[in-house]
Amino acid sequence: MLKFSGSSVVAALLIVVVFGAFFFCEYLIYFPTILKCAWPKQSRARGGEGTDGRPTDSAVRAMVLSDTHLLGAVGGHWFDKLRREWQMERAFQTALWLLKPEIVFILGDIFDEGKWSSQQHWEDDVRRFHRMFRHSTDTELVVLVGNHDIGFHYEMDWFKLQRFEKVFNASSTRIVTKKGVNFLLVNSVALHGDGCPICQSVEKDLIKLSRDLNCSLQDGEETENCEGSQTYPPTAPIMLQHYPLYRVSDASCTGQDAAPPEERHLLFREKYDVLSKEASQRLLRWFKPRLILSGHTHSGCEVLHDNKYPEISVPSFSWRNRNNPSFILGHRAAGR
Repeated sequence: MLKFSGSSVVAALLIVVVFGAFFFCEYLIYFPTILKCAWPKQSRARGGEGTDGRPTDSAVRAMVLSDTHLLGAVGGHWFDKLRREWQMERAFQTALWLLKPEIVFILGDIFDEGKWSSQQHWEDDVRRFHRMFRHSTDTELVVLVGNHDIGFHYEMDWFKLQRFEKVFNASSTRIVTKKGVNFLLVNSVALHGDGCPICQSVEKDLIKLSRDLNCSLQDGEETENCEGSQTYPPTAPIMLQHYPLYRVSDASCTGQDAAPPEERHLLFREKYDVLSKEASQRLLRWFKPRLILSGHTHSGCEVLHDNKYPEISVPSFSWRNRNNPSFILGHRAAGR
């Protein structure tokens, strides 16, 4: 008959406890945390909920996150990279499994060093991104461009922009339609208004999209200006971009996702922290969005522009940028 000494039993128990704590903290803890999240309730007239608590098929289920900042080869320590990417991967995969969104948006700054990474380092970053944010065919992943992906305005060039667009197989400025809801994706890095080639190209695309959407909202009424325009569902768009629209600061922002109190009164710089007043007003005038979603500041905030255009700034999804990273859930039915 085998006999175990007291020290062997203690050692075995210690190993079990340590392994159990590690397994809970690094894997299981994401389940009770994300189970606290729920899809916003919606009236039956606008879609309602199914028996599982998720919105019914008349509304699109969208999950939005921002500023993942996958560390690169230059500034990222290997352990920091391993730790942050594991946290984001587990949080994202758990959220997909529990919440089952139909579409996921990431609002730019996917990578931390896309603005200067070599082709080899870029390909390594892209490979890690696809591993972390893998998803089933039931979920569509849509990625927007940020300043860390292609550089600030003075750093961006066609090579870096086209490299980004090639990886994600889509133009950086376009409309994605899901269940009759128009999502307008804006390359906000190129909205400096100084006539740079990329800026001119993006502005040309935006003017065309504005014309197409405005013509679609006319419910089939034919006008000379709408001849040859592309047709979209007749509903105001949800506008998504990396930079927030112009605001003075985060002084009015509250809640656990807001910036720390000591940072909320810091003044934002136009064309660096937020879009310029001029660019912001142009976007509002062209598209009259029913909602704006933005990132970049790494903190959450809700703003109402011109007393009728709501904007939500989405906090960073990376533990490297804040101690309480998060995402937002929304569902919208088609309608004006």
